[in-house]
Amino acid sequence: MKICVYCASSQRIDRVYLETARSLGRILAKRSVTIVYGGGGTGSMGALADGALEEGGHVIGVIPEFMYELEWGHTGSQEMKVVDNLHERKRLMLEGVDACVALPGGSGTLEELLEAITLKRLGLFLNPIVLLNMRGFFNPLLEQFERCVSEQFMDDRHRQMWRVVEQPEEVLEAVEFSPEWSSEARNFASLR
Repeated sequence: MKICVYCASSQRIDRVYLETARSLGRILAKRSVTIVYGGGGTGSMGALADGALEEGGHVIGVIPEFMYELEWGHTGSQEMKVVDNLHERKRLMLEGVDACVALPGGSGTLEELLEAITLKRLGLFLNPIVLLNMRGFFNPLLEQFERCVSEQFMDDRHRQMWRVVEQPEEVLEAVEFSPEWSSEARNFASLR
């Protein structure tokens, strides 16, 4: 199994976010899950990779060339794909993965997550999306999605596009038990 993980590079975040990312890396590695992530060596990105590598896991980093030149990449990743730009990074991170998981993060993490949800909405990415909602980090975003549904910008069925968990130990179960999704999802808007 291969899972894309969206996470942050900030070094100033609370240690609990770093510990959770490291724990998720360990859990995924112990289950022989290959991790595809943004390639960073700091923040929750670095902690995720470190945790996986500590358990002998396989980690694939995908990093834009300008970030690589700034030496922002994780030096221990077995595989580092250096790409031209952020658009190519996002495309490669989702290519061939069985699921994606979002940890708390800033604008880049949120943008990646929202693109994955949009691709799923359009039937272009059909795999599970899991939000690791530790400390209620994603609650405001989830409230916004509810408003999108209640005001009919999204269909009720769009709530099935993601799963929300609070602990890293719950991530793989959420992936396994996510409802099937098909490209027919792009027709939801026309069914009203």
